[in-house]
Amino acid sequence: MVSFFSRKCRNYQQVYSRKLNDRITDYTYHARLTGIEKCSDAKDIGKRILSGQLTRINSSRQYKVENMSYSYPYLTRDSKILLDEIGKRFKKKVKRDGLMGSRFIITSMTRTTEKIRGLGKTNINATDNSPHLNGNAFDISYARFSFRKLHVTECDKWYMKEALAEVIWQLREEKKCWATYERNQGCFHVVTR
Repeated sequence: MVSFFSRKCRNYQQVYSRKLNDRITDYTYHARLTGIEKCSDAKDIGKRILSGQLTRINSSRQYKVENMSYSYPYLTRDSKILLDEIGKRFKKKVKRDGLMGSRFIITSMTRTTEKIRGLGKTNINATDNSPHLNGNAFDISYARFSFRKLHVTECDKWYMKEALAEVIWQLREEKKCWATYERNQGCFHVVTR
């Protein structure tokens, strides 16, 4: 209950976001090999769901799934396992540091070629070889979080961003994912290995 009312500034978190610097050329080939075949539209997504290649991702105690305009809330099984591991480690870290119950927000998952065309008008990172097309990539906002706290400070927001980056970086070092700090989009782009 104390952390709910706290105005304490958490400024002791090391900076990890800048270490998340993988490039699309690093992981495109692998993403195609381990993911699903590209879907052209919602009908193709439905086929992948029925065949068990994609799993629905719902909000949980560890993360919140945002309503998505340019993607569908589905991932491959391996990507769901990675997402859940990020959630578990993040929850443990922020609980230890007094932000119990806070969650990160997932802003994008599996896309179709139809959705990529529309997104390309507003997102410079949207490409025809995006791993989002293969169901094994997702974006997590570092600009917005779901807090269980009355007074959210700028220090809290910065701490959450870098705490999330640390968790993703650790998994990257364990060779479980690739990750990119997308400054223009306000998210961490994560691709399952």
